[in-house]
Amino acid sequence: MIEPNAAVAVDGGNLPFGGGLLALVRPGLDLLAPGGVLAVLTRHRSAPDDLATWCRMEHHELVETEQQPDGGTRVLIRKGSLGLPRGEREDGLDLRPHDGRVEAADMLKAVPFPETANPDTGFAPRGARVEPGGPVYPFRVNDATHSAPPDIAALYDQAINAQWNADTDIAWDKIKSLAKPLQRALGQVFTFLAENELSALYVPSKFIARIHPAYVEVGQFLATQLMDEARHIDVFLKRARSGGGGVGLSHATTSASLHSLLTLEDFTEAAFLLSVLGEGTFLDLLRYIEDHAPDEVTADIVRRARADETRHVHFGMSHVKHALKNDPTMYQRLEAAVRKRSATLAGVGKVPALVQDALTILAAGGTNPEAVAKGHGKFQELLEVMHENRVKRLYTAGFTFDQAQTLSELHTPNFM
Repeated sequence: MIEPNAAVAVDGGNLPFGGGLLALVRPGLDLLAPGGVLAVLTRHRSAPDDLATWCRMEHHELVETEQQPDGGTRVLIRKGSLGLPRGEREDGLDLRPHDGRVEAADMLKAVPFPETANPDTGFAPRGARVEPGGPVYPFRVNDATHSAPPDIAALYDQAINAQWNADTDIAWDKIKSLAKPLQRALGQVFTFLAENELSALYVPSKFIARIHPAYVEVGQFLATQLMDEARHIDVFLKRARSGGGGVGLSHATTSASLHSLLTLEDFTEAAFLLSVLGEGTFLDLLRYIEDHAPDEVTADIVRRARADETRHVHFGMSHVKHALKNDPTMYQRLEAAVRKRSATLAGVGKVPALVQDALTILAAGGTNPEAVAKGHGKFQELLEVMHENRVKRLYTAGFTFDQAQTLSELHTPNFM
């Protein structure tokens, strides 16, 4: 027995079936659960027969057709259960701005990450219902533990608000020529920085397409990281070639070290080796260059880059801490990754020779022997600071102090 009152009603007026009526019928049915009844009021002569045919094709049940006193027809359609979208209808959300802004963190709070994500949902935004029948996508990072630290949306918000322009925000017209030895040292340092930043551009890029869109904030943050690295490469090479200088030598040691990053296939291992160990060490290198910069323009360049890299390190730390907390196998996996990389790089030597020399000359401010002696001491202090800070980061991430000491000592002599 059909209930006399349908759950939802739509008035189709004189709309023909192929002339807009379905644009009212389909949304009406979409509001109903399977078994719910939609009443369609129509005054178009052929619409009831057309709806009957359509219901058979779409696996709905045409329950009743009833003539109305005004000459129209009421058609009752019971919603079928085949081919229903997965998920619940998102309704009633109202993201409210604070300080005039709606941020990614607000979105994540309203629509939290799932613990795991289904590759069948493709590029459907998190929270959307998904019609079955689509292809399976090749996403390989499909769980929150190994992709999405809790503060990722806040990191993305910070990143988009901190972007700067390498063309207009740097006072390029204030660069002056330096003494040749110091200019060459600067060119070598910025060449080294640029090729390491090239690896920091390419390594995250290979993982974006592997991360399920349910964790899109991770991909969005990595996209800001790519923009940061692209800007750093640009500005570092411009500085190397300004003031009468040029780029320096690319060492085989650097090439081997960066190749070992590019070949990584696990996202968490890559975030650990690149962002926690590599970019973390680079924070100290950039601070060193800022402290010994021969001019304010150079200091401004590395100061801005260091602020960007701090976000990248924060992401790596947050990612690794989240994974260590939720995956008991992660300690062994990350330690194994460091040991494997160390074994791969066995025999490549210490910091590339010309990089050592350039950093020494930079700290010395020239080639005066007494100043060079002090510059050499500053460079040795840098290596100690890098080790101490790596240990601190590793300990903060969740390793024991002894593990942190060991892993820091195994880290590549190339810094990154």
